[in-house]
Amino acid sequence: MDTKPPEGANTYRIAAIPGDGIGAEVVPAGLRMLEALAARAGFGLDIETFDWGSDYYRRTGLMMPEDGPARLKDFDAIYFGAVGATDIPDHVTLWGLRLAICQGLDQYANVRPTRLLPGIEGPLRGVTAAELDWVIVRENSEGEYSGQGGRTHRGLPEEIATEVSIFTRAGVTRIMRYAFALARSRPRKLLTVVTKSNAQRHGLVLWDEIAAEVAREFPDVTWDKMLVDAMTMRMVLKPATLDTIVATNLHADILSDLAAALAGSLGIAPTANLNPERHFPSMFEPIHGSAFDIVGKGIANPLGCFWSAVLMLDHLGEHAASARLMRAIERVTADKMLHPPDLGGSARTEEVTGAVVRAIWAENA
Repeated sequence: MDTKPPEGANTYRIAAIPGDGIGAEVVPAGLRMLEALAARAGFGLDIETFDWGSDYYRRTGLMMPEDGPARLKDFDAIYFGAVGATDIPDHVTLWGLRLAICQGLDQYANVRPTRLLPGIEGPLRGVTAAELDWVIVRENSEGEYSGQGGRTHRGLPEEIATEVSIFTRAGVTRIMRYAFALARSRPRKLLTVVTKSNAQRHGLVLWDEIAAEVAREFPDVTWDKMLVDAMTMRMVLKPATLDTIVATNLHADILSDLAAALAGSLGIAPTANLNPERHFPSMFEPIHGSAFDIVGKGIANPLGCFWSAVLMLDHLGEHAASARLMRAIERVTADKMLHPPDLGGSARTEEVTGAVVRAIWAENA
């Protein structure tokens, strides 16, 4: 797809990877929405779609070509759907595509905003949108998902499997600086550092020490520290005490799913996998996964994919278009007749997409 902009406007090269399951439904919906937004806001899109994923694996034995990350380096951003299939082991699909891109392009800051959108009632009784408005920053390049370890004596009683968590001073320092800077940019200037250093006495003690070191660079940011198990209770019982949150690869992966559920549904939750220095393109995706149970039914919620596009546009510098799209999403969620099944309604993917497109064009500004 190629959307030509007015003379002098920016054109962005976007790599679209629908992937598996409902990714193949929500990414096309997102591209339709982006085409309308580009026409309305006056920028151009040059989109190339890649057929990488489980179908590609069945044909080739690979989730993507070996030079896949290198082929993505010249794009401005990557728009990703989902990965995973019932007939292929999850570690094959995840490491063969999504994690290979994140690590290959050094997208070390995984950013997941969570808030109650208009018209959506979360499961927490009486909690308002002002009380549940968080951003979770996930270290995305090392930690528990470093990919280090192995198996020996396979099939024997003494079989051994090791999974090595790696925490480097460089990796922890950069994610802490990113999280503190993000917290500083938000009105409350509040950061919670999630840890488990009482049990993980090497890697996460380093994590804690570096958090305290970096905090001295941000005297205007108020910060505290929580053990990950206590953090789950705090998210449920005291959501208003939280704002920006930073956690390890594994801990933030789990906490962000809880956060999405508390905000109404995984179907609305977005992700930005960022290379903040912009040496490589960043990747934007919904967090809902392949959702095999609803594939092909036409009821997948595209709003997580659309909200991911909000993050993508903001990253590209199209701040007005990003804000316009977020307002369009909120106009649609405010109307419960447009809620898909995961939000308790009956609207179909096509209905939600059409409503967001109409909302984009409805504004005069």
